Amino acid sequence: MNMCGKKEGCETSPKTCGNAGGRRLVVLGGGESGAGAAVLAKKQGFDVFVSDFSEIKPKYKALFNKYDIVFEENQHTENLILSADEAVKSPGIPDQAPIIKKLKEKQIPVISEIELAGRYTKAKMICITGSNGKTTTTALTYHILKEAGLNVGLAGNIGDSLALQVAEKEYDYYVIELSSFQLDGMYQFKADIAVLLNITPDHLDRYNYEIQNYVDSKLRILQNQTEKDAFIYWNDDPVVSREILKRKPAAVLYPFAEKKTAGVKAYIEDKKINIETSNDKFIMEEELVALTGTHNLYNSLAAGIAARLLDIKDENIRRSLSNFKGVEHRLEKVARVKGVEYINDSKATNVNACWYALQSMKTPTVLMLGGTDKGNDYSEIESLVI
Repeated sequence: MNMCGKKEGCETSPKTCGNAGGRRLVVLGGGESGAGAAVLAKKQGFDVFVSDFSEIKPKYKALFNKYDIVFEENQHTENLILSADEAVKSPGIPDQAPIIKKLKEKQIPVISEIELAGRYTKAKMICITGSNGKTTTTALTYHILKEAGLNVGLAGNIGDSLALQVAEKEYDYYVIELSSFQLDGMYQFKADIAVLLNITPDHLDRYNYEIQNYVDSKLRILQNQTEKDAFIYWNDDPVVSREILKRKPAAVLYPFAEKKTAGVKAYIEDKKINIETSNDKFIMEEELVALTGTHNLYNSLAAGIAARLLDIKDENIRRSLSNFKGVEHRLEKVARVKGVEYINDSKATNVNACWYALQSMKTPTVLMLGGTDKGNDYSEIESLVI
């Protein structure tokens, strides 16, 4: 069998195959991702079973009941799971989980919800990943496309499940935030426009504390791209630039950087952002961009290139970059008490994200940190912390 569970030799593309033929699909994890996958699979004719080792939220139980989907919670019943023709797992479940190991031992394909959803839509996919900035860039790109009047959905790590949207709606475009965990479970899926913002050490506890394993996961965003597709990336990132030279992507390259150099398509010059594509040149003053901080200028460059590639008019891009409200928990100004501004940056979940946040501060700042270590090097922020 190939990764869509069909016999070898089937001429139907996994992206357009609508014939589930009663095959059994097991969904592991009954949250947003799993619920969407279950509904889509049910509507496509699969025999669906959902299993969650924890308790399932009431809203997802209601969704399963609405679509007559069999599910269990607080356990994994192995004989019901290992009878699958194919399994979809939540990105939060590591490959080292016992039930995943047993599925793979039986050579049962294990895919992501994104991989499943991609089979049943012809919409153009704008896919965004990176260690930092991907949520902001995804939200900003979606904002530009939506404001320009495109029929667009927001999915992945942000917004509703891609699979649920494919099951219940008809969009022409999707802007999708992809984590390394989601990319790990993608095989036939293809990004029409792929965006890679940066790669810094993160989630190393899931990658055997080997940075290259994490890098390889991020670069899966390039898989299946052809010369008809586009790849947008930060040229100043040493890891990204090294991997591009090594892998030689098939897609048309659109690097962005702080300064204009040979081949760079978007850059900052004379306090203006400049974006050059085959569709002419876009220029906008830095001070008019709603988001603050150097890292957000990079995010704006990436989103701007994607918008230009979709032929969105300059005035629409300029207006959207000026009125974007930002994303919750990312340098979010939440209160001012006795002259002290309180900023919520709780989505800065790795050291590099914290560095960018501190670097953007223009006044004396008290830093409060917490959370679980993921194998990061904290010396990166020493120079910014007294």
